[in-house]
Amino acid sequence: MFRLVRGTGHILDVLDILHRDQVALRIHDGAFSALDLTARHPRTGELLSTVKFMVQTLAAGELQRDLQRELIYDGLRAAETKGSKGGRRPAVPADRTADVRAAYLEGRSIAALARDHEVSRGAIRTAVADLLHDHTATTEDAPIPELPVTLDMPGKVADFLRATELEPAERDALDQGVVVRRGQGYTLRVTAVPAVHRQLLARCRPLDGCQGVPVVPAQRKARREYENRVSTLVPPGS
Repeated sequence: MFRLVRGTGHILDVLDILHRDQVALRIHDGAFSALDLTARHPRTGELLSTVKFMVQTLAAGELQRDLQRELIYDGLRAAETKGSKGGRRPAVPADRTADVRAAYLEGRSIAALARDHEVSRGAIRTAVADLLHDHTATTEDAPIPELPVTLDMPGKVADFLRATELEPAERDALDQGVVVRRGQGYTLRVTAVPAVHRQLLARCRPLDGCQGVPVVPAQRKARREYENRVSTLVPPGS
């Protein structure tokens, strides 16, 4: 019956409609079982005791719902004053949330954190929800680090660069190069990030005969060989 009417006013409206359309309504179980609610029009005064009984019962139901609602609200407010929040407890305990957030900011993946703490990935995302956008944006904005690449530098280019003033990273790349003998000459196998290779190539540009350096065909050919190898490297941002 409570699914049919939700308040004391509803029952009178429903009975009016049933009487107008000459529809009989009998309730077979519950509080109104065995009552014929449409035998007479309830607003004429007949069957008034039945209507009163129904209204009183519905009013008692409304009062019960109101009391339950107030008790629930009181319990929630009392729990909130004690620092407790409603809803399900988080899968990641409060004493481990700080560690999870710190590890995430250091670059630990959500999947790895879920395995470490034996929880679902959704639980980890909940623990770091406010960091997801900022962390993703920072990662996207950061340039992709270049990986070292090994190129063979002709010996004539290496000899020229050793006598040239270089930056520390360029000097280290040359010093750590591996000499590969080729007949009467040699090749220096240099491992460095592409940016260092490009800087070294720019340093040996005088071998083409600029800046007052005399042109030596063998040196110019060696520089161009190294230039061809450097040109195969993908520029950053491509």
